Amino acid sequence: MTNDLSLNYLLDQPSAAAARPTPEQLLQLPETVLQFGTGALLRGLPDYLIDKANRAGIFNGRIVVVKSTDGGDLTAFRRQDNLYTLCIRGVEQGRTVEENVICSAISRVLSARTEWESVLQLAGNPDLKLVISNTTEVGIQLVQDDIRQTPPQSFPGKLLAVLYARYQAFGGDRDRGLVIVPTELIPDNGARLEAILLELAHRNGLESDFIDWLESANTCCNSLVDRIVPGRPDPTTLHDLADQLGYDDELLTIAEVYRLWAIEVPDGPNASRVTEVLSFSRADAGVFIRPNIGLFRELKLRLLNGTHTLSCGMAWLSGFDTVREAMDDETMGAFIRSLMLAELLPGIPYPVDEKTAQRFATDVLDRFQNPYIEHRWLSITMQYTAKMQMRNVPTLLQYYRQLGTTPAYMPLGFAAYLLFMRGTHQPAESGGLWYGDRDGTPYPIQDEKAGYFADIWSRSTPAQVVSTVLSNKSLWGHDLTLLPGFAERVHEALEQFLNQGLYATLAARFTKSVLLDK
Repeated sequence: MTNDLSLNYLLDQPSAAAARPTPEQLLQLPETVLQFGTGALLRGLPDYLIDKANRAGIFNGRIVVVKSTDGGDLTAFRRQDNLYTLCIRGVEQGRTVEENVICSAISRVLSARTEWESVLQLAGNPDLKLVISNTTEVGIQLVQDDIRQTPPQSFPGKLLAVLYARYQAFGGDRDRGLVIVPTELIPDNGARLEAILLELAHRNGLESDFIDWLESANTCCNSLVDRIVPGRPDPTTLHDLADQLGYDDELLTIAEVYRLWAIEVPDGPNASRVTEVLSFSRADAGVFIRPNIGLFRELKLRLLNGTHTLSCGMAWLSGFDTVREAMDDETMGAFIRSLMLAELLPGIPYPVDEKTAQRFATDVLDRFQNPYIEHRWLSITMQYTAKMQMRNVPTLLQYYRQLGTTPAYMPLGFAAYLLFMRGTHQPAESGGLWYGDRDGTPYPIQDEKAGYFADIWSRSTPAQVVSTVLSNKSLWGHDLTLLPGFAERVHEALEQFLNQGLYATLAARFTKSVLLDK
């Protein structure tokens, strides 16, 4: 086995094709991208896509990464010359995929806390054209921030400081504006970030000419990313991969095959320029540049996220720890498929072509069965109530509007949710966290409504729990007991779960004669 992954290792590798850039040429590309965040998702999707485009001779630019948080260190990046291995594993159209890619798109990683002046110097780089971010959902928030601090506190504050430094460096040249593509998983992330930048500019007393430049010369694009990137594997898998690769990589990252990056570029005078900045999109079929990305958001939210949310309590309380384990079981797998295809798909509250939705659903089922990804149900239950309201209640309401009948599978998922939320104890050392019980083993209920449910369960019958919760408009925005037959089916399922167990109830309902064709 060689030493750790390093620049010399990459330069020793032959280029993929004579007509494409050699590894040495890739490392000489100009710094054209500023990225806020060092997380696995960024390395597994945007950075991978830019690297792929560089290798195809399309994008021809590298990324300067800013580490915004104090946690962790940059030693591994610097030891490995900012190279890392992406191990792509999964199933695509029934074909098993195992691909290892040494990604060379990152040129430098800077610490915002200790190298802020270097970040601001980058603002004067004439090659810079694109900003990417993933600072988690809480990163795009308006806080009182001074952009003259070293560094500013918030991500929007840091970005505004960079933009202001760029405005000053180029004398307000409108051709030096940047394309900004946040990938944080919140709706309308680009529009929200732009509004915060403008508000912060006003709060910091910045001149009106800069504010005009900020609005007219820069473009914030809404975007949606979708790829499961668990990151660093467990020690056994890591050891096996190191043997396979022939080197050690402290930044080695696992990612599924499926990838989606949908970027919204509205029609207008700047559309062609923005599309050209996003030229990496031409290197991979998983990147979509569209005037409206609502369809991608809805398909992901309703079919992937919605199926996860309505299945997680059922699968967890039935004894399955991971999505793959549940999909490998005939009964649980049948429930998940039936739920998605028979009810969530026709209930999508958005105009969608049936073939497009079917194709997306097929991809989702392939992803659920990926033998290389350990996606844990318990992690999916975090903020269960908020997810149920956002992902599933609109689909439930649309299902009734479209079909006018009571669904068969959504009530089962809702009943399992109610049972999962039955907090039974709150240990003193739990920090206020409620715990439920699965076959004598406690599990954490990480939901801001956990106390509400614990109180209801402590003083109510199952029928009262169903009635109280479903009629709570503050939770759902609607009184769900008004949906014909829904509360009755939820109560019936809940009683069966309590008396027979969840898995036994499913097994009795999902006989082979009614299982959907896999």
